[in-house]
Amino acid sequence: AMLDPDRGLSLTIARVVQRLQGSSLHSQLERQARVSLHKPEIKLESLKEDIKDFLRTSGWEKKLQNAVYSELNVFPLPCHPAAPPEHIKEPLAYMRKAQGSWEKRILKSLNSMCTELSIPLAQKRPVSEQKELLNKWNEMGTDEPDLSLFRPVYAPKDFLEVLMNLRNPNYENGEQPSFRNHLGLIQVPLKVKDISELKEDFSELGLNIGQLGIDDSAQVPPEFFENEHVRVGQKVLAEEDSAAAQQYVRQGCPTALRADLWALILNISNQPEDILYYEQLKSNVIQHDLLVDSLIYKDVKLTASNDDYYFVFEDYLYQVLLCFSRDTSVLEHFTYSSATPPKSYIQGKLGMEEYAVFYPPNVNYNSFILSVAPLCFLYHEPSKLYQIFREMYVRFFFRLHSISSHPSGIVSLCLLFETLLQTHLPQLFYHLREIGAQPLRISFKWMVRAFSGYLATDQLLLLWDRILGYNSLEILAVLAAAVFAFRAVNLMEVTSLAAAEAVLADLSTLKVMPLLQIFLFATVT
Repeated sequence: AMLDPDRGLSLTIARVVQRLQGSSLHSQLERQARVSLHKPEIKLESLKEDIKDFLRTSGWEKKLQNAVYSELNVFPLPCHPAAPPEHIKEPLAYMRKAQGSWEKRILKSLNSMCTELSIPLAQKRPVSEQKELLNKWNEMGTDEPDLSLFRPVYAPKDFLEVLMNLRNPNYENGEQPSFRNHLGLIQVPLKVKDISELKEDFSELGLNIGQLGIDDSAQVPPEFFENEHVRVGQKVLAEEDSAAAQQYVRQGCPTALRADLWALILNISNQPEDILYYEQLKSNVIQHDLLVDSLIYKDVKLTASNDDYYFVFEDYLYQVLLCFSRDTSVLEHFTYSSATPPKSYIQGKLGMEEYAVFYPPNVNYNSFILSVAPLCFLYHEPSKLYQIFREMYVRFFFRLHSISSHPSGIVSLCLLFETLLQTHLPQLFYHLREIGAQPLRISFKWMVRAFSGYLATDQLLLLWDRILGYNSLEILAVLAAAVFAFRAVNLMEVTSLAAAEAVLADLSTLKVMPLLQIFLFATVT
């Protein structure tokens, strides 16, 4: 149910106020206002205005604006007040149902692993083990436990199978005229953008606009654009304005400014209370042993140690992921995600709420590792790295692991990718389909991992600049289609899925921005 704009605005304001009221920013603002009462420029007769002026000039108003902007970016627009809470999670009943049964399947897999290996989901560590873990916290990678019995809970292709089987029960096959022509693997009728809408959305990527990541733009000599762009970027940082930073990174981040700009967009300032929170998570890891710890450990070993770029960050990856698996603040995002957090109890305490342990909804840590690893290039302080990752997860990455109808959700991205290919490269699309190499079977893993582990790191960071800049993951589907377009000539010659995969096996030499520009703005529509 849609709201009239004024009603929607007042609901939004009420919700933002409610969410900020319990925050540390709220108590800091109150403290600042009290401190200001002792200043000579604050007069009793104009008290309210004078305090407002003081908060403005001392930079606190900016902090409040950024906090409000951050809330608006993370939480969806309010639905009708009468709408039941599950509609806020996901408006389509069949999507909610599919997500529910996918979660059950994951949990069942976890539980059967516990039974097979006779290991509880959660237990307290003996004191000696706690001490040992504390001592080697910064070098967990040196450990070599035997994890051969632990298996990944699911692989991307299992998840793709689930998405391929999604159907809207209101349409019998072929009943929906516009959709009958869709010959891809995804068979649900969601509205996705066409290329003209994408051009409009991503207008800052146009051919005549300066970009970081394009070396030979005809319009602007790159070094001239870069120097100017760095100057503007420093100004944006000095202004401390999240909204301005978000607009700025659409043209790419200068390497030296990226860490600070991303933190500003995500409104992460690493305050003392944030550092304390991270330390609490760490002590929770040290005290309790969860089954997922072994899964995380195994995945980091498999992923990072086989990757030339990421193996140096192995210790950071353990720290961030182990803390993330204990972080209950992540549960807040389940109010606007189609997922529901699974719960388990510490051994012997079944049903006692204070012993409940919420399991992170996605136990495919492999994708998590790949979403933390690139951030290690930018942030070297564990608590800050942790907060940036958590914020990226609750804004973006969770959408790649849950079944929903959201435009940035993995189902919509798959459909957008297939639709772009079928519409703009029909010969290639039909050819690959005929030989049993449905394009989505190849591109799915790229999108689910936001291209991490596939692109060279500098290119990946330029891509993620745009995810942050546009507050959307749709660009992943556009890039996936652009890669197929770029390799189309070779792909037209293959005669099997294996051969098509071989043509697309190595993306590490690709330059992201030219590919996106050519596909969006030079494709004949």
